[in-house]
Amino acid sequence: MSDDILYGVNPVREALRGNRRAFELFVQTSGSDHRIAKIVALAEEKGVAVRRRERADLERLAGNSHHQGLVLRVAPFAYTDLDDFLAAPTGDAPLFLLMLDGIQDPQNLGALIRSAACAGAQGVIIPKDRACGVTPVVEKASAGAVETLPVIQVTNLVQALERLKQAGCWAYGLAGEADKDIYQTDLRGNLVLVIGSEGEGMRPLVRKQCDGLLAIPQYGGVSSLNASVAGGIVLFEAARQRSRP
Repeated sequence: MSDDILYGVNPVREALRGNRRAFELFVQTSGSDHRIAKIVALAEEKGVAVRRRERADLERLAGNSHHQGLVLRVAPFAYTDLDDFLAAPTGDAPLFLLMLDGIQDPQNLGALIRSAACAGAQGVIIPKDRACGVTPVVEKASAGAVETLPVIQVTNLVQALERLKQAGCWAYGLAGEADKDIYQTDLRGNLVLVIGSEGEGMRPLVRKQCDGLLAIPQYGGVSSLNASVAGGIVLFEAARQRSRP
């Protein structure tokens, strides 16, 4: 299994702060960003080798020009097992999870993971097949959020929903045609929010396994929202409700 290559200030910083094993940090020779100096110090503190390279070398390593002067070679991303996640103690906090059914665009996946982390979700569940996994592009789009909360990869979303409902969760899926909207629904307690793919939405069996379908009210002429935008809206509505006694 080959190592992963991360790039960009936030993904590299969060990887160095987390538990992921890091091997080498490549830094642009002409970089003057004060954030880079702090990241170099963090790498040295953790015993990670620091190599100075020209910008063209970093572009070759990262595969694009969006590296912000930093490229980090790390161990492959480790997904979390659902049963291991449920077995871990969470204190008194009710479960709050985001499930993604077939998100294909790495930018959308990264944005949804970032929103989930910012809204206080405890994990993101994705399918193993027919969906985007965690890649360097996803890590960059998430601004390093994939290093701060579990990404749970499962073989079967329907079975995962059954397991979560056994653990006491209510599952709500986003659907534009739903009669009930997110502002009319109690999103406190043990909760799984399900977002479908960019084009097709939730698959029929996943939709059927949800306890209810919810819509986001829309007032303009556009008929639908981008998956990552819709996910961010419902995540923060849940966060707003959950912040109240």
